Amino acid sequence: MIAARFIPLIVKQVVRHPARSALTIGGVATAMFLYVAVQAMHRGVEEATTLTAKDNTLVVYREDRFCPFTSRLPEYYLPKIAQLDGVRSVTPMKVVVNNCRANLDVVTFRGVPKDTFTDTHAKHLIVLDGSFDGWRKRSDAALVGKVLADRRGLKVGDRFNAAGIFAYVAGIVDSPEPQDQNVAYVSLAFLQQASDRKLGTVTQFNVRVDDPNDLERVAGRIDALFDHAEQPTTTRSEKAFVAQAAADMIELVGFTRYLGVGCLVAVLALVGNAIVLSVQSRVKEHAILQTLGFTGALLGRLIVAEGVVLGMAGGLLGTAGALAVIEWGQFSMAVDGVSIPIRSQPVLIVTGLAVSMVLGVLAGVVPAWQASRRSIAECFRAV
Repeated sequence: MIAARFIPLIVKQVVRHPARSALTIGGVATAMFLYVAVQAMHRGVEEATTLTAKDNTLVVYREDRFCPFTSRLPEYYLPKIAQLDGVRSVTPMKVVVNNCRANLDVVTFRGVPKDTFTDTHAKHLIVLDGSFDGWRKRSDAALVGKVLADRRGLKVGDRFNAAGIFAYVAGIVDSPEPQDQNVAYVSLAFLQQASDRKLGTVTQFNVRVDDPNDLERVAGRIDALFDHAEQPTTTRSEKAFVAQAAADMIELVGFTRYLGVGCLVAVLALVGNAIVLSVQSRVKEHAILQTLGFTGALLGRLIVAEGVVLGMAGGLLGTAGALAVIEWGQFSMAVDGVSIPIRSQPVLIVTGLAVSMVLGVLAGVVPAWQASRRSIAECFRAV
């Protein structure tokens, strides 16, 4: 531990070489910016694809299809699915996206029956502006997710166009579900007419089950029911469906872990190099401090504390910058109509600062050990 009376001395050692310290802090900030951004992407993937005990939604899709443009199921499948044991509700859904490829600005339209929307989806949505009543009154009305609205600068009363669909913003909604934040909910009949003018055909069915433990059993029964139909199905939990549709993107995000490790190594090297240079330039001062009663152990702790200050300063700057950019940009990775949000979370601040502090300690250990073992005579001879 370092007594409070030594803090001014530590700060003075950091600021006495402003150019060196500024470059070190800037390098640490850049590396921590990348590290925190990578962590935010990983948290978004985990949130969108990790099944929990509360998840009770299945997605019925056309077998061997991934992009919404290619999945076409007849709407008359609905009553057959609804009569299965364990099924609470079934929602036919038409999905239209402006781009099926991986993209940061995908607009996903989801057409749902307005008469059942309140019972199936509305309970999970929080209306930030506008109302459900305004959405029901207009055939072209859309309930727009908060992330999509912020990214496109949309507000209630605006009209917007994407994928050839012109819609009126009747409400801005938020939701704890990742797939509800980057979407525009419209009437199923409106979207069928506006996209391909084919009534009676949907992209998927969202099925809610009574017991989350029955997800696999109900999914198997649904697929068995249409195994020999003209349009066979593949049924998975909603989060497993997201993981399958975005498999390549998730693998790419997983690869970025190596980028995160590289950032940490860069931080360690930068802070360590700065401390080594600082210690080498202060050998005579260390000899004088020892004559004043400073022990080798105390000098070592002061050097480690200097590394912590440099690491924490750069870590705070880089972490705050990354979270500000993520929050301002409202980024989300989307592919095949599914969305994986990149979230800025307070826990990332704690993580970033903790990592910076640990790396500052590690970077200062070796030069601190060397300085603590150097005698007064050796210090004067090294000058």
